[in-house]
Amino acid sequence: MNSTETKVDPGQDFGRIVHWDFTFAYLVLRLWLGVRALFVGIQKFGSYRSVAMPLIDPSTGQPDASGVMVNVNIKSYALANYAGVPAALRDKFAHEPLLPKFALVAFDKMLGPLFILTGIMLLIGLGTRLSLLVQALIYIALTVGLILIDQNDGVAYLGIHIGLVSAALLLAQHNRFTVLKKW
Repeated sequence: MNSTETKVDPGQDFGRIVHWDFTFAYLVLRLWLGVRALFVGIQKFGSYRSVAMPLIDPSTGQPDASGVMVNVNIKSYALANYAGVPAALRDKFAHEPLLPKFALVAFDKMLGPLFILTGIMLLIGLGTRLSLLVQALIYIALTVGLILIDQNDGVAYLGIHIGLVSAALLLAQHNRFTVLKKW
């Protein structure tokens, strides 16, 4: 037995070995994919607005005496800001004949909430295999969309995510920190 293996309590399964390196590898992937999905979903509710603010004199820290104003972009999050598919890409998708309009509308509405839901599920360990499968399906759907509009850099980027989800699914048998282990 090497240093990364320990025997499990004899009352459980005789001879079963726990590989903690695989357990920690799975945990790292699960947490990374969960955080990534959660914050990608949250970002779908963010938008920037331009606000005029007085120019601050760096030496005094006070507003400039001349009354000069500068535009500052401020990010805010709200349900009203939601955009699952960015406007620039939505216009490209609208002109793609292989992508039905109803599919784009449905995907746009579901993308952010699905990312948030699967991210939370992964972080708390609730149905980790199911949430990984849903994330893989999302990344595949995003890949199809990017292929249709000829965005090859994005396709390669999504391929990396598919590889990470696949690795997590392969390591799921080593999931020790979970609420529901079966799913």
